[in-house]
Amino acid sequence: MNDNMKGIIHTDKGSFYNYLTEGCKLCQKGAKMVLFITGICGRGCFYCPLSEERKKDVTYANERLVKSDEDVINEVLQMDALGTGITGGEPLIRSDLVLHYIKLLKEQFGKEHHIHLYTSIAPDRNLLKALSEAGLDEIRFHPPQHLWKKLKGSEFERAIKDSTELGMEVGMEIPSIEGVSDVRDVVIDTGCFLNLNELEFADTNAIAMKERNFLLKNDMSNAVEGSEAYAIELADNVPKIHFCSSRYKDAGQLRERLLRIARKTARQIDEITEEGTIVYGSIEGADTDRMIEVLHQFELSDDLFEVKDKTIELPWWLIEDMAEELKDEGFVPSIIERYPFENGLVVEVIPL
Repeated sequence: MNDNMKGIIHTDKGSFYNYLTEGCKLCQKGAKMVLFITGICGRGCFYCPLSEERKKDVTYANERLVKSDEDVINEVLQMDALGTGITGGEPLIRSDLVLHYIKLLKEQFGKEHHIHLYTSIAPDRNLLKALSEAGLDEIRFHPPQHLWKKLKGSEFERAIKDSTELGMEVGMEIPSIEGVSDVRDVVIDTGCFLNLNELEFADTNAIAMKERNFLLKNDMSNAVEGSEAYAIELADNVPKIHFCSSRYKDAGQLRERLLRIARKTARQIDEITEEGTIVYGSIEGADTDRMIEVLHQFELSDDLFEVKDKTIELPWWLIEDMAEELKDEGFVPSIIERYPFENGLVVEVIPL
């Protein structure tokens, strides 16, 4: 790390900053819902991590496919969110939805529910005014890489100035890669903040990254070698800068968000791990009634297990004690660890 990085605060997960927006502060707490509005985008950035499933005109609130306003409201309630980050694709392709959801969230949860928006376009002043009047607190511009050298006098510089005049907190958020120093002058001249994200390999961008000779930082990370160095070079020369590391996004933001959801939604039978996942026992079998009989033979009360289709879920430590008897009955006992929301990602299954 550069010893000359004066006034820079370093985290234990590789991020550093001299300035944090309110949006970033809430992300650190895991208190921001991610509202994904349309996967459609015309930019074609080589580093885009979106899956094919997300590259459609769909809306997600965290991992929940949104079919109604209630889905968005319930997701905020489920995680006790203090704010929302709107992303895409290019969300402003569906500016109607963006404006609708900003208004909905402010009406439901008050002006203090902080909302920030990512966009890779430079909206005209009329749209920026509509966003501000709807209640948008913070806007983060992501100009495409080929424009970084041409930002002075560009539509992006104009949009940054317009957004500032309209009362929003304004910044740029781009990957920390070669050429990132080209945005410095416009960042300083306009007084906006600069968020730099450590570039990461994903299943969907790996081929494009390899074609450009990017390498992994190490065997334990998806981060790109050298990405951090570009941010370090800028750190002393930008008044409002934040480098967000790959490790921080995984071990910090995601963990805190999962913990926040788990504390609100975990059942009596779930154990919450330090990483925010939940662990419970599972019994699979064709005869649910017989499974219940066996559990009653072990003197388990009905509030200690939950019956699903051909599956019964219960505390993991209880299933360990009765695993052999369950297998003798032809049932399949296991311990499951997964993310703490409906149909959450299964992290591990341990057969007993």
